[in-house]
Amino acid sequence: MNSSTGAKPNISKHFTSSILLWVRTDKPRQESMDRWKGPHSGIIAATPGLFEYRQIHLDEHNPGRWPETPGIETAIPEDRRIDGIAEVTFENALSPLAGRKQTALAFEDEVNIFRRTLLHAGPPGTSRWYDVAPGEKTGSRAVLYLRRGTHEGTVAFHTFVKKELTPALIASGILTELRTQVFLPWNEKTWDTPNVAHDNPSDQHLHASIMLGFADDASRNAFYADHAAPLTALLAPHVAAIHAYDVTEALTYVKSSRILPHYED
Repeated sequence: MNSSTGAKPNISKHFTSSILLWVRTDKPRQESMDRWKGPHSGIIAATPGLFEYRQIHLDEHNPGRWPETPGIETAIPEDRRIDGIAEVTFENALSPLAGRKQTALAFEDEVNIFRRTLLHAGPPGTSRWYDVAPGEKTGSRAVLYLRRGTHEGTVAFHTFVKKELTPALIASGILTELRTQVFLPWNEKTWDTPNVAHDNPSDQHLHASIMLGFADDASRNAFYADHAAPLTALLAPHVAAIHAYDVTEALTYVKSSRILPHYED
């Protein structure tokens, strides 16, 4: 496990899109999750220009793990509760243009699995991966989605995530993985797939995600018990919502620009 001795971890900066996914409700949830994990993954993995492709499968029962906090939405509204995240990291800023053919195939297959999809992306270089525990295995994960406060500007919020929140998370000394992503203003036209909902009211917009890795579930629980309170004090002036999800699987299909013969968990 990483220590809080003050040593700064190595950082790699990337260009990442995260597609938030809600599975169809007219069929068993697991059926849709399995199709996403299987046939649909092959469509995305074959996209030219990918540096990494991960599927983040979220626990079906995710009411919101962050402790209840006055003035901050920590309970995840039932209809906005995400089922999974397609995490796509590109080789460079022009890579999305090379993948338009595969993207069209993904558009066609989405309706077979999902009822709502929302793409979130940040400028190139604003997806940051911190090497907080080199060589240590991650056995459990959580993902935090943040909505900035009404009076918090975009630049100030991005600076807060980078300069204040991230160092505080590293200093917890409990993480085996840390990835942060800040988002550009959401625009439906960036992922306007047919026959799938893209409703995203302005008061439900999300502005950053934080992927947290732990040695095991016990360490994840300890993070909430021991570190959520001081982190909440740090977050409170800047955010209107903290949605904390338990991750059940994080499956990697493309790694370091190479399609894997079988996904890595």
